[in-house]
Amino acid sequence: MPGVVTCMNANASRGRVRIEPSAKRVRVYLGGEVVADSARPSLVWEVPYYPAYYFPVADVRMDLLVPDGGTKHSPSRGDGRTFTVKVGDREAAGAAIRYEESPLEELRDLVRFEWDAMDGWFEEDEEVFTHPRDPYSRVDILASSRHVRVEVDGVTVAESAAPRLLFETGLPVRYYLPKPHVRMDLLEHTDAVSHCPYKGSAEYWSIRVGGTVHSDLAWSYRTPLPESQKVAGLIAFYNEKLDIYVDGVKQDRPKTPFS
Repeated sequence: MPGVVTCMNANASRGRVRIEPSAKRVRVYLGGEVVADSARPSLVWEVPYYPAYYFPVADVRMDLLVPDGGTKHSPSRGDGRTFTVKVGDREAAGAAIRYEESPLEELRDLVRFEWDAMDGWFEEDEEVFTHPRDPYSRVDILASSRHVRVEVDGVTVAESAAPRLLFETGLPVRYYLPKPHVRMDLLEHTDAVSHCPYKGSAEYWSIRVGGTVHSDLAWSYRTPLPESQKVAGLIAFYNEKLDIYVDGVKQDRPKTPFS
């Protein structure tokens, strides 16, 4: 619910932050050391799209956190004090933060780590990438016989009656097509890579049509995570940036963070 903070023992309202307990054991690594290990982390939705993990102070190697004099302000969480995480000769400057005087009481005894500053994150014994899995997000992949055609600048670059449709909470349906149904001669592989906690690591292609190169419009998961194996090796296209026809009907271009 927008504007609701769901806390461990009570509900409160402050901005768009939501706080919930997680039942997963979560570990964070830096320089080969575990810097946090908790079976009672909190999920905090600082932004609407996905949560962040916050750890009880008792479950954090506070001896590895060095106050660095930095602060960060959040309209909802208040002023936070930052720490540099030091493990041997490894340092992650400003990578940990505590909101010890937060207007949200539930945050005061918790520590948050910058995701990308750490070497690895594990939910139970499985490594997770990019951000925590949102317990309210779901990915469904369905085989379909709908006719899907992808067009760029009036040129058909892919066409299939055997797509896989990927439905992911909060995002438009994505149409994954077999490579034999894609004009691979129009696609140029790029160095771009993205990571998804539900699907894995994606590789990208730009599309060249009429002398114009449209950057990173298509992607594929060569070796997706187990729950997304149904799209392995298939190619999808950004609905937001090109034209897709489904059963002959042109689809509206959705507005998303990827637009």
